[in-house]
Amino acid sequence: MTDQQPSEPFDGPCRRGGDRRQSDNDRRESVVDRRAGADRRGTRTGLERLRGPGRRRSEFAKSAEEGEMSTEQFLFIMAVDAYKRVNNTPFPTWTEVLEIIRKIGYRKTMPCELNLPNTEDWSEEPDTPAMPAPADTDDAEADDSTLDNTVF
Repeated sequence: MTDQQPSEPFDGPCRRGGDRRQSDNDRRESVVDRRAGADRRGTRTGLERLRGPGRRRSEFAKSAEEGEMSTEQFLFIMAVDAYKRVNNTPFPTWTEVLEIIRKIGYRKTMPCELNLPNTEDWSEEPDTPAMPAPADTDDAEADDSTLDNTVF
């Protein structure tokens, strides 16, 4: 045994940052109460799925969640499934999903109902081709005919 005496009295295990209770109090003051309903994400886009008392799902959402699909939903699901089988890809990219949507007939003809930052709204004619024509005009006619007849 050594006869050395510690220069300072023992206050318990060494902690970084000094007294732990003080740092806990400081941390509590900066915490955001998530129950207060404050929107931490900033601006609303119109895509929020708010649930809770007084907020009911639409009949469209209820039937889809219960397994009853509309004709529109069924067509989309079947088109995506066919695309995945034909192209041997289990998870299509968002670009591929947009291609499927356009090939089943959807076009951007109405103004956007969402509030999306850093985007520009646009529209197109209802008879716009599903996929834009290639830049090379000589091959565009041949490629355009094959795109229209493509079956997933």
